[in-house]
Amino acid sequence: MNLRESPGRKFPGSKFPSIQSRLAALAAAALLALSGVAAVAQAAGGPWHGHGHRGGVEIENVLAALKGQLTLNTSQQLMWDSAVAQTKAAHDAGRASMQKVRDAMTAELAKTEPDLAAVAAVADSVHTSNQTLRQGVRDQWLKIYATFTPEQKVVVRDALLKRLAHMQEMGEKMRMHMQKGG
Repeated sequence: MNLRESPGRKFPGSKFPSIQSRLAALAAAALLALSGVAAVAQAAGGPWHGHGHRGGVEIENVLAALKGQLTLNTSQQLMWDSAVAQTKAAHDAGRASMQKVRDAMTAELAKTEPDLAAVAAVADSVHTSNQTLRQGVRDQWLKIYATFTPEQKVVVRDALLKRLAHMQEMGEKMRMHMQKGG
């Protein structure tokens, strides 16, 4: 066997990809398999996570930012405390789920021929589970919103309008930046 045909080495005209090429392809596939994993964990996140992650506005983030302006009554405060606890539990579950996906990826990458479909199946299962948690959290916050007075709802509406305008402005800036080739 001459060097030109040696597997694991890449020489001009060689029909074998280099080890580095194979590792790069595997890393790219792994990143692709995990592309939604960060969003999965954040989907179960709470008010401390910032703005909407999936191109939207998460109601719990808006409400948490406005808590001081809402002047909650006792009943609303009890519901609020419950929603915060549920949000934290969902966030913790999301982090644990992320670890399941990482562990599956690590186990597969330790193999000679990793089964990325198995990792994708774990990621899909985690996504489905976390989406259910996320919807439960959202519903809890929407129940609180349903108890708001008209005055409290105006505070929320104004904050949502401001946030949506900011998101639109940022989208416009991004489009301009991309059009300039940046």
